[in-house]
Amino acid sequence: MNDNIKSVIIGTGHYAPINIIPNDHFLEHSFYEKNGEAIVRGNTEIISKFQDITEIEERRYADPDQRASDLGFLAAQNAIESSGIDPEKLDYIIAAHNFGDIAPGSTRPDVLPTIGSRIKHKLGIKNPDCVAYDLPFGCPGWLQGMIQADYFIRSGDAKYILIIGTETLSRVIDPHDRDSMIFADGAGATILEGKQNSAAGILAHKTQTHTHEEAYYLYSARSSNPDADSQEQFIKMDGRKIYEYALKNVPLVIQQALQKSDTDITDVKKVLVHQANGKMDEAILKRLFKLYGYRDTPPNVMPMTISTLGNSSVATIPTLLDLIMKNRMQDHQFESGDRIVLASVGAGMNINAMVYQF
Repeated sequence: MNDNIKSVIIGTGHYAPINIIPNDHFLEHSFYEKNGEAIVRGNTEIISKFQDITEIEERRYADPDQRASDLGFLAAQNAIESSGIDPEKLDYIIAAHNFGDIAPGSTRPDVLPTIGSRIKHKLGIKNPDCVAYDLPFGCPGWLQGMIQADYFIRSGDAKYILIIGTETLSRVIDPHDRDSMIFADGAGATILEGKQNSAAGILAHKTQTHTHEEAYYLYSARSSNPDADSQEQFIKMDGRKIYEYALKNVPLVIQQALQKSDTDITDVKKVLVHQANGKMDEAILKRLFKLYGYRDTPPNVMPMTISTLGNSSVATIPTLLDLIMKNRMQDHQFESGDRIVLASVGAGMNINAMVYQF
């Protein structure tokens, strides 16, 4: 690895579908427990409690004629435009997702050809040395793509890499599972460039995979409604175990990334955490600062989009990053010299964290 090369963000983009789905969209749903028993509490109470816990008020769903590769293409196109580079110069396209392209009314993934290849085709890139591939890694997939890109760049193998996170989770949610209200559709993208002797760039990162007891905290299974089609498979989760797992482990992984980059918690200007659950993210941040002996967290250190965009899995962090870099989030900006943390947790169970300096 060449320590004189840094992976620097030179372009960002995102795409949020235009269809806004408020919480009252779910008022007429029939909800069941995972054991198939009907939930007797009224939907107004269920939705109110859901909003209190997750802080989600609305989310975005893709149009019927849009697939994950379409959303990823739009985000990638946006990132390329903001970078100003010729897309033919890209050495890699890394497409993070978990379910591929899914048609409305089906839960069957379509990943042949890969999402990366589909997006490269949509971009019109002819260069065969631009290698496109997919990365399924749960919600931390986009950040893991950034980590892989950093290795490619610092090895000298690549100079420009496009990393995309795209998902249409609305196609794989069980309408009879109250947990389905957390998920959304969207895409985000980032372009990294290898630069010699740059102060800005990726400083350090850390990844962990926990499977001994945690592998199936997120999984695929049939509908909670015992009368529903038994052939369809939907995304399911054990929310309480995920919450406890994330609260225990995510702060420790972030701390390791900070230690690798010789960064003190007081030097962190922003913490961009995967937008999974508002209350959980706030608890993670509080636990992180507690590791350093701080009882309270600084104001405005953790920007959030979950209330309006929901949990779009691999798309949440790159979307958040793009909004801030383009001055579209009030009270949140990046200045030269700022150090930020990016962190995610999700199916696998996987956790990763990165320290980046502007």
